Amino acid sequence: MSDTIQEKVTGVTLTDAAAQKARTLLEGEGRDDLALRVEVQPGGCSGLRYRLAFDDSRLPDDLVDAYDGVDLVVDRLSAPYLGGATIDFVDTIEQQGFTIDNPNAQSTCACGDSFH
Repeated sequence: MSDTIQEKVTGVTLTDAAAQKARTLLEGEGRDDLALRVEVQPGGCSGLRYRLAFDDSRLPDDLVDAYDGVDLVVDRLSAPYLGGATIDFVDTIEQQGFTIDNPNAQSTCACGDSFH
């Protein structure tokens, strides 16, 4: 996990490693109108699942934090489920990709994609 983290209005923390990876992916897309959106949706084996994607839309009540060239967007319905969560990017032999550590999750499934 990265040493420097920032917590702002979304209630979600994006580590330096996650912000850097998102910025690299955005640069690869060649677009400056995309933001990293994290939301909670019904589904998965535990009842709720995360959706993390680049998005060019903004709703009037979206919460937005800027992380060194990357906007992190959370909709107001997802915010209560994500308060205190940390998004990181890991690149190890065992695992590669974005991870979400959510203290609000009472239980998670084995695949790590859904929670309750």
